[in-house]
Amino acid sequence: MKKLTFMAIAAAAFALTACGKSEDIRIPHINAGDVSARISYFASHGWEVEEISEKEVSIPAVFSDTYEEYALLQDKQGLPLREYAGRNAKLFVYEVKNYSPDSRKMLAELLVCDDTAVASLVYSEDGGKIRMPVS
Repeated sequence: MKKLTFMAIAAAAFALTACGKSEDIRIPHINAGDVSARISYFASHGWEVEEISEKEVSIPAVFSDTYEEYALLQDKQGLPLREYAGRNAKLFVYEVKNYSPDSRKMLAELLVCDDTAVASLVYSEDGGKIRMPVS
């Protein structure tokens, strides 16, 4: 009986330690404070882009279902969108120069807050019928 109790305590301690370690993992922040850094971000993933616009936006404090889908994509890419909920940001939009499936014009976007890339996406100009992660 003592051996079973010891094993249960050890398993619980391991689980708590493992949980603590996963919570301590930090997403590396990607510098996007200037034009060359933003272009380099896309280039590092194989995209050739040219900036076509930028605008100020607000990241919602509470995500709608649609924004939650967007946030899940950012989670998969390792971008920290959720950390910036409720903050103001800049949205940079680029024309993709080296990819056009079915002759569709493709756009790429990069959401930047405090000079950090917090979200990115590549999509077709036709309302986003084609949507894909940058990475």
